[in-house]
This record gives sequence, C-alpha cells and structure tokens, in this order.
Amino acid sequence: MAESEIGSGVTMLARAGYAARGVVYIIIGYFAVLAAWGGGGGQTTDSKGALLSLLDEPFGTVLLGIVAVGLIGYALWRLIQGAMDTDGHGSDAKGLAIRGGLLISAVTHVLLAIFAFSLIFGWGSGGGGGGGGGTQDWTAWLMRQPYGRWLVALVGLAVLGAGIAHIVKGWKAKFEKYLRMDRQKLDTARPICRFGLIARGVVFLIIGALFLVAAWQIDPSQAQGLAGALQTLQEQAYGWVLLGVIALGLVAFGIYSLIEAIWRNIDHPFAEV
Repeated sequence: MAESEIGSGVTMLARAGYAARGVVYIIIGYFAVLAAWGGGGGQTTDSKGALLSLLDEPFGTVLLGIVAVGLIGYALWRLIQGAMDTDGHGSDAKGLAIRGGLLISAVTHVLLAIFAFSLIFGWGSGGGGGGGGGTQDWTAWLMRQPYGRWLVALVGLAVLGAGIAHIVKGWKAKFEKYLRMDRQKLDTARPICRFGLIARGVVFLIIGALFLVAAWQIDPSQAQGLAGALQTLQEQAYGWVLLGVIALGLVAFGIYSLIEAIWRNIDHPFAEV
C-alpha cells in the first residue's frame, strides 16, 4: 500500500473518530438536559449509557457498529498524536503530560469501543449504562495496591489538570489553530466550541474532586465517573439550573467534535508530503 493511501486511511479514521465522540457527547448531553428539565426519569448517563441507548433506535446495531469503528479510529489517532507528537507539544514536562493524556485517551476509547462491540455481539451483559459501579470497582482495586490511597489521589489530580486544561483551551480559544475554517465559519463556531470545552472541563473538575474525596476518606464509593458528576450537580441547590447549563455545554462539546471531524487539521507522519 502506498504511503499516501495509508495517510488517507489514517485521516479518514481520525475524522470518523471525532464524529463518533461527537455523537456520544450529544447523547450524553441530551439525557442530561432531560434530567435537568424533569424528563427521562431524571437520569443522567455516561459514555457507555450513550452507546447502550443507540440500540433502542431504528437500525441501532448498525449505528452502534459505525460508532464503534469510529471510536477505534479515534483511539488510533490519539495514539499517533501522543506517540509521534503530531501537534508539537514537545518533550518538556508540560508537553509530556499532554501527550501522556492523549495516550490515556487512546486506551479509554479502545475500551469504550470494546464495550460497543460487546453490545453488538453479546459478549457480556452490556450493563453499566449510567452508574458509577465500574469507576468504583477499579478505584477499590487501586486502593488495595501499595500506596493505593495516594494513587487514587494522583488520578484525581490528573483529572483536575485535564479539566483546567479544557477550560483554558476553551477560554483562550486555543482550538482555533487546529481548525481549517474560513473566518465567517470560525466566528460562528467559536462560541459553541468554547462553551463545549469549558463545560467538559467543569465536569472533569467535579470528577477529579470526587476522586480526591475518595482518597481522603479511603472510600471507593465516593469516586464517580461522568454520570456521577452530573448527578452531583443535580443534587446541589438550583441543581436543575447547573445541570441544564452543563448539559447544553456537553451537547456543544459534541458539536465541537463534529466540527473537528470536518475541519480539523489532521497532520501526521503518514500524510502525503
């Protein structure tokens, strides 16, 4: 296979990956909007729950299969970004931290794709569609390891760092340098992208804080994932307002991902020179 064909294939998988991430976050945001405004049984969901919901749609298995392939493509792109430093983050402490986060993202999206395929082919029960059980299980396992409490705290700090990075990226509109859009389109997309990144950053801050609480109290049940973070918002004073704003922000992040699927600069070593 010629190098240009490999490059074209990698680019196509990366764009499919951004689109798949967009679909997942739009579904998550949709359920969170329903929960904030009294619909859908008041339940929020996470990435697995979003995939599970696709099975209830017409041609749900086909849709889920397309998204699963997209998630594999996204994981591959994250691996290339982290290992080959395609975005030029560098090899200093900050750059290595960002690239490490990209590699972790690759792993998590592979696991999410495996979950999607398990729903399609019936490899497992297909459960875990919106609770924090999975998060709490591996947090409990981590706490049983030597210095486990501190490892959980380290995870919390890493997630907090990712949240701050998202907020800064959204506030300073750092995403613009990666988008190949004309000025008019960019002016339209900018507020959506900023809102989405900041909202996802806020969710990460909540998740990170919950992990720190779990480490402090030595209680894995305090650790929560995405759905748990949204439920925590819902339980606050005027929680329906807070959840509603963040829910719309997650929909905006999904739209931002779709924008990346179309207009992001996909620069990698396999591209045609």
